[in-house]
Amino acid sequence: MASSTTDDLKKTLGDLDKDSFISLLSKLIGEAKFVQNNPPDLIPQEDRVVKHVLASLLPLSTTTGGGPLLINHVTYHPGRGNVIVEYPGTVPGKVLSFVGCHMDVVTANPDDWEFDPFSLSIDGDKLRGRGTTDCLGHVALVTELMRRLAQTKPKLKSTVVVVLIANEENSSISGVGVDALVKDGLLNKLKDGPLFWIDTADKQPCIGTGGSIPWKLHVTGKLFHSGLPHKAINPLELAMEALKEIQSRFYRDFPPHDKEKVYGYATPSTMKPTQWKYPGGGINQIPFECTISGDVRLTPFYNVTDVMKKLQEYVDDINENITKLDSRGPVSKYVLPDENLRGRLTISFDETSSGVACDLESRGFHVLCKATEEVVGHVKPYSITGTLPLIRELQDEGFDVQTSGYGLMSTYHAKNEYCLFSDMAEGYRVFASVISQLED
Repeated sequence: MASSTTDDLKKTLGDLDKDSFISLLSKLIGEAKFVQNNPPDLIPQEDRVVKHVLASLLPLSTTTGGGPLLINHVTYHPGRGNVIVEYPGTVPGKVLSFVGCHMDVVTANPDDWEFDPFSLSIDGDKLRGRGTTDCLGHVALVTELMRRLAQTKPKLKSTVVVVLIANEENSSISGVGVDALVKDGLLNKLKDGPLFWIDTADKQPCIGTGGSIPWKLHVTGKLFHSGLPHKAINPLELAMEALKEIQSRFYRDFPPHDKEKVYGYATPSTMKPTQWKYPGGGINQIPFECTISGDVRLTPFYNVTDVMKKLQEYVDDINENITKLDSRGPVSKYVLPDENLRGRLTISFDETSSGVACDLESRGFHVLCKATEEVVGHVKPYSITGTLPLIRELQDEGFDVQTSGYGLMSTYHAKNEYCLFSDMAEGYRVFASVISQLED
């Protein structure tokens, strides 16, 4: 390996090779149709992406090309591989990693798009197609970074590791992606240095995410003709009044937290309904039951288990004191004593996840901020109450997780997805600056 000081490392790595990047990205977007993740109908075959990554990097590997790269293709389910790429440094235990670039995508309906989602098209600076922002654009970006390291062979103290993962877009199937890699200890060495999770957007450090508690509030009453409402228990009215009370108690017990200002969260923790379901019937019929569904988005300064416990307590208390709940109109009621009937609420929860607050004192955070300011021109870390459950699991396992990304938040999971080549080029330069700084 040629000797390289921290001052000239960025010159050695240079700028993102536009032709090479776009060539690779075009191949990856061409596989997007086959890596849509929406089981049971759509099970991604991430190895279709892996083959293009390996075609780019294997000629520079220790096993097949005589180059410096160590490459491990790890598969737990047929056709659904992960890739760990390592550029060895000279100092044992000194490491930095770029993780989280995933090779599956959310679904896309070509009929809803203005262009083909499953082939790369270029409109000036725009690179268009499903996965350009989330996250095949990043897969191509870090692949190009490792290719350049292997070609130029700078002598680094730090080992640089890239981990491309399967199965990020759906958590209903476990043991496929990064969770399995962690369980098998294949990422243990990454605990020795900062881990940069590259799957956010807008070129700024994302320092906080939210937890998610999906909930269903099922309400039972008594069916009756709407012309005789005094003989019914209206579950719709009960649901609306009960939910209002539950939300009021939630906001009393989990108010905006002081640390949310430090981390720049756009919103505090929230609880709100998003769906309503009832069994149907005529408009002149008060139904027997209904279900309201929604979620809690929780900043990481509150505990998911504590919130679930409180929500259950609210429901239990309302059931116990249902006659004290506000009703609507002179004959609206939730109890029919003569029939020994009471309206009733039950709450249930789907799979939950906890939010993340990145360590603002870590070296990884400081070098990412410095690199961002240097390349982008300003640094403004932000937080969102969207969820990235995998990074909380990594943080709980002892990894120093920092997050960033170079796609566009406005096109994340959206129709007509695109990224900007200029943003990806800046991301490449940020990576080069991070590696350079960590050599000191």
